[in-house]
Amino acid sequence: MKSNTLLVTLSLLIIACGGNSHAQTAKVGSVQIENAYTRATVPGQMAAGGFMKIENKGAADQLISASSPIAGEVQLHEMSMDGQVMKMRQVKDIPVPAGGAVELKPGSLHLMFINIKAPLAAGEMVPVKLKFAKAGEVEVKMPVNAMGSPGAMRH
Repeated sequence: MKSNTLLVTLSLLIIACGGNSHAQTAKVGSVQIENAYTRATVPGQMAAGGFMKIENKGAADQLISASSPIAGEVQLHEMSMDGQVMKMRQVKDIPVPAGGAVELKPGSLHLMFINIKAPLAAGEMVPVKLKFAKAGEVEVKMPVNAMGSPGAMRH
């Protein structure tokens, strides 16, 4: 009887704590995608960011494009400080160093989902196709985390 109670308790704990831990790992060639996620949006919000870590065990590569059925367009973006102003701009590619990694995170390099077709709700999964110059294409399913969850942009 005691082991059943423990099993139920552990199962409930895993479910309760698992809200932000559904990030999928995907791999194509020598490139591996880890901890991919986006965040929930409010009605009328037309854009959202996409974040992940890209590890490369092979030769240098570049993320050259991304697409998703949830958005009219997905762009590669970079944020940087220009004096006292944070600026965001589209970039043509995101270099992935040989034997290294690049992190797409708030306030830095990221994906930008533009013209979102419907609000993104916490708990949903967003399919995103990533295209690399050398490794090729891979689809990753990004969990939608609640607004204000870990990884939220801090000012």
